Amino acid sequence: MYALDKKVDPEDLETLRRLEESLWRSDTRFDVGLMETVFAEDFFEFGRSGRIYARADLLFDSAEKREIPAALPLKNFRVRHLSNDIVQVTYVSEVKRDDRMERANRSSIWSRLSDSWVLRFHQGTPFQ
Repeated sequence: MYALDKKVDPEDLETLRRLEESLWRSDTRFDVGLMETVFAEDFFEFGRSGRIYARADLLFDSAEKREIPAALPLKNFRVRHLSNDIVQVTYVSEVKRDDRMERANRSSIWSRLSDSWVLRFHQGTPFQ
């Protein structure tokens, strides 16, 4: 088992925060070229709705660009090592939909490939 208390390098922490937040910013989320570098080839997601998304489902054309009403910075943002080059990111998302705030616990698995990080898995679980 890998030590869960291994300190995350501050540079990696900020890089992972920036990458995770890029999924919630319309100027980056709808940049297909960027998202193709963010999502690993084998990426998939268990969505907050319970739906399963493949990588191709989440590569949006810039013509689909719309505002993402998410609260940033992400709340309770944490990173922990699962191995030397694999981390788990967790946080709480807050997205305004109509007149209500939708909150969810979020978890992402990122792996380092050479000098960059790629997103392999994501899950959103709504608050009850």
